[in-house]
Amino acid sequence: PAGSLRGSETILLVEDEEEVRETVNEILSMYGYTILRAADGREAAEVSEQYDGPIDLVLTDVVMPGMNGRELADRIAASRPEAAVLYMSGYTDTAIARRGILEAGTVFIQKPFTPDALARKIRDVLGGAA
Repeated sequence: PAGSLRGSETILLVEDEEEVRETVNEILSMYGYTILRAADGREAAEVSEQYDGPIDLVLTDVVMPGMNGRELADRIAASRPEAAVLYMSGYTDTAIARRGILEAGTVFIQKPFTPDALARKIRDVLGGAA
């Protein structure tokens, strides 16, 4: 990976599809991030509560059973207001906005994405080079 796309931050990865979660985990590891993984919103909230270190970014699927990505982000923001949020979905951002799940202009990456596209979006969200 290009040096400017590498990071050292901690990312909470929330994805209900195991294969996608494992693939994204591998991508994030390749770029140097520390990854905390969760299969759904409930598990992610527990991970956030139990993890003592900083969580720099919550990378969450939008549509998940139980608690959607926006509900999760709102819950985590109560205890970790410094954590940035990047939403991902197989739905387009306009389709999600129309359904009222996310507001227009929310930071979003559409699946499928390339490793490079994900790394660039994360660097943008986290403020450039690590």
